[in-house]
Amino acid sequence: MRNLKRTLAEILHYPSAIAGLIIVFLLIVLAIYTVIAIPYQEAIRLWRGGEEVWQEYPKMAAPVWQNWFTRTKLAETIVLSTRDNEVSKTVKAISTDMTDIEIEIPFKYAYDTFPQELALYLTAKYKQKQPHVSVIWITPDGREITLSDFSIQQSQSYRISQDTRLQRRLGGMKPDQGLFADPALETPTPLKGDYKLVVSGIVFEPDSDLDAKFILYGQVYGLAGTDHRRRDLTIAILWGTPIALAFGLLAALGTTVTTMFIAGVGVWFGGILDDLIQRITEINLVLPLLSILIMVGTFYSRSIWLMLGIVVLFSIFGSGIKNYRAIFLQIKESPYIEAARAYGAGSFRIILFYLIPRIIPLLIPQLVVLVPGYVFLEASLAVLGLGDPVLPTWGKIIDDAQANGALFNGQYYWILEPSMLLMLTGLGFAMVGFALDRIFNPRLRGL
Repeated sequence: MRNLKRTLAEILHYPSAIAGLIIVFLLIVLAIYTVIAIPYQEAIRLWRGGEEVWQEYPKMAAPVWQNWFTRTKLAETIVLSTRDNEVSKTVKAISTDMTDIEIEIPFKYAYDTFPQELALYLTAKYKQKQPHVSVIWITPDGREITLSDFSIQQSQSYRISQDTRLQRRLGGMKPDQGLFADPALETPTPLKGDYKLVVSGIVFEPDSDLDAKFILYGQVYGLAGTDHRRRDLTIAILWGTPIALAFGLLAALGTTVTTMFIAGVGVWFGGILDDLIQRITEINLVLPLLSILIMVGTFYSRSIWLMLGIVVLFSIFGSGIKNYRAIFLQIKESPYIEAARAYGAGSFRIILFYLIPRIIPLLIPQLVVLVPGYVFLEASLAVLGLGDPVLPTWGKIIDDAQANGALFNGQYYWILEPSMLLMLTGLGFAMVGFALDRIFNPRLRGL
């Protein structure tokens, strides 16, 4: 405990180490929050879900905070249904079998750009006779535009933006623009104010009913935006944190601890065993790890845990074995080792309790510095298209963005958000690792 307190006190003398600790702490808190708030199975269900999961989300929408930095306010997504208090539903009996149902969906539009899409989702309850609906659009200046009349099934969607007949009636303008355009201006400009969508339906059976949900898909959505499949990128941004930290920490810890133990065993027993370890290390040093991972991901499996195992396996016999071996050769000749052998300590007891503890101060900084390297390795595999197909990760976001032309289409957020988190992760662990290296390595304290 005294050594721990002394180490923490020395860390406080390095502002860069404090900043790094804050970054690492925030990443750990974010990872814990993500695992609790969005369980693993739920995250997989959301990320791999289709239209039924992401129906209310716009496609490739920028984050909402983009409106904070621009004068032109981009349209935000509006979702209203008969369950909301703002929406009124009036039921009026016409006869014994016929009932008139009128649904009024009012909303305020105060944005400088047109929306992406407009859609109306209708659900009807009936036995045999299909209800008939009329959809009317009312603008702030009092104009009433009949959008369509049709009979509906139990569940039906009306894509207003894709209605070609409505587009012709609007003078060739797309409905998502023509319905909002100010008629007093030549240049298409959104008319701000209070709009209303009215769904007038007639049902032909006593127990029939009608409900509606209107979605105005905006240009911005959520804290992280959406992708080409309407998925909220917040899911992948959040879940990328525990995956990246778990991959980096497990790979770094498994590699350094195992490498140190193997080097200690080789030095202590020497002879053929030490020569064998050194030959395996020399062969492994010339093997291209990234190429091997690409080959495994292409021909066998892209599971992130399989990749983790291969990374640890090939990194065990790395250059660290030769570094630890050089240190262990010096420690082996120390007097306290001779004393331990004299009172009958076993070989593995000497390795675990006399050799290894002497180099743990050198192990800790290296362990911390190795973490971002493995995080970047996992992201690199994902960017190359060899990431885990199930898990949402930072690298997977970048790969999807590149495949769908995010940079060419101006969706910079799609790449910048995961890239910034990768850089913050590397920066945080690097600053802490370099400070610990100075603390545990006396030769670096004066630098």
